Amino acid sequence: MCGLPGVGKTTIARQLAPLINGVVLSTDKIRKEIFCKPSYGRRERKLIYDILTFLAKYLCASNVNCILDATFSKKRSRQEIRNKLNLCSKDISIIECICPEDIVIARLNRRKDDFSDANFAIYENMKRIYEPVEEEHVTVDTSKISIIDIERIAKNILKRN
Repeated sequence: MCGLPGVGKTTIARQLAPLINGVVLSTDKIRKEIFCKPSYGRRERKLIYDILTFLAKYLCASNVNCILDATFSKKRSRQEIRNKLNLCSKDISIIECICPEDIVIARLNRRKDDFSDANFAIYENMKRIYEPVEEEHVTVDTSKISIIDIERIAKNILKRN
């Protein structure tokens, strides 16, 4: 899963996971489990992505499907995870979540007791640096998605494997 803060990555990941017999690994959750007061600096981000990769490698080696729930804002970060997990293209599906900005703002303003600390200022900063997904992927507009759409996505993911 990739996309800007507040676009619905975690919500879609949670709905998708049971349909593919998968586990959700979230950078937001990992960060909050490790740091009481995250700094969101470069070294911290690298550590979080390294832990995400380590957990995903372990699960993949155990034949457990996993959904990586992270921004993956740079092309480089999306390629790195693929390379580090040593997965061929049939074993990985990239799902990019998008959503109209007015809905994102409302979602971010409603967040309480959430693993993510993202607010609109963070969303705007991430939007400036977010690089388009150029590799094969599924784009999901989370403002319009239904459970039927999620089931269709799950079937396509399972069909590829």
